[in-house]
Amino acid sequence: MKRLLIALLAATTLGLAVPLHAAEKDAKPAAKPAAAQAESKTLIDINRAKADELMTLYGIGEARAKAIIKGRPYARKDELVQRGIIPQSVYDGIKDQIIAHQK
Repeated sequence: MKRLLIALLAATTLGLAVPLHAAEKDAKPAAKPAAAQAESKTLIDINRAKADELMTLYGIGEARAKAIIKGRPYARKDELVQRGIIPQSVYDGIKDQIIAHQK
């Protein structure tokens, strides 16, 4: 009710037309489609992924993919930065998309 009154007051003060339903809506973020949710939950294992899978990640080209494969195994995914295989800026962009599973 309070939001409705504020929206109406703002509309009349500024001379704007605000539909009543717009003021009453809850501000909820739009949900991702099911396919996008499933895709975002799929993590790439840096200990097992092939070069072409690694190259789907931001900032990982052929040379970095080969360096990641050559440096295996990794106990933790942040070892990519510690060992100098990728820079921190690239790691920051992909850290939520990778994992380092142990055998």
